[in-house]
Amino acid sequence: MEPEFIVPEWPAPASVGALSTTRIGGVSAAPWKSFNLGDHVGDDPEKVMENRRILKRAAGLSVAPHWLEQVHGCRVMSEHQSACQADASYSQGAGKVCAVLTADCLPVLFCNQEGTAVAAAHAGWRGLAAGVLESTLACFEDPPSCILAWLGPAIGPQHFEVGAEVRRAFLSRQPEADCAFRPNGQDKWLADIWKLARLRLAAAGVTRVYGGGRCTFTEEQKFFSYRREGQTGRMASLVWLQ
Repeated sequence: MEPEFIVPEWPAPASVGALSTTRIGGVSAAPWKSFNLGDHVGDDPEKVMENRRILKRAAGLSVAPHWLEQVHGCRVMSEHQSACQADASYSQGAGKVCAVLTADCLPVLFCNQEGTAVAAAHAGWRGLAAGVLESTLACFEDPPSCILAWLGPAIGPQHFEVGAEVRRAFLSRQPEADCAFRPNGQDKWLADIWKLARLRLAAAGVTRVYGGGRCTFTEEQKFFSYRREGQTGRMASLVWLQ
């Protein structure tokens, strides 16, 4: 079975390529079945390597994606760095595919309107609250009004239960983020990670934001979900210059 990709619906220039993978089309066995791209989740390393080869071929990539060691922070890897712990990467050249891995956290893809720079960010709640989107935007030479952002599959607001400390982390920096939280019992809240991301992007000056709405928890046959399954695989979201 061929991999099934989600192609962003955004008005990116023709020079920009982008996609998000699903769990469909790989060789991994349960509980990573089948298109797991994460090499840190207990899956057979050979299966992961084969899945990554399948991704490169099926997506028509000239180079393999540049994988990060993600740590739920806000560090961005530039195109001149070979490897590091980071939760976002940025590129102005055709020789790098920016990639992030997720299984409930929010992947955010960026490009400028000229189609000369791209970036990918892994926005779990910790990184989002710490400023990973703002750190990624700071890499662009363009003003935020000239940046496009796309929000990929993530855990939806009906299933993303968090504690009061998560809500405080957002409201301490942006009080209007209160609209992204709904009470769900004593000291528990349901959070809308897409809304939180849109609020942070809007505050940074980004007005052209697309995507959102694909829930990793709900769409069990399509996506991996750490909250739903515990031990599971990872999807990838990629953006590159062609």
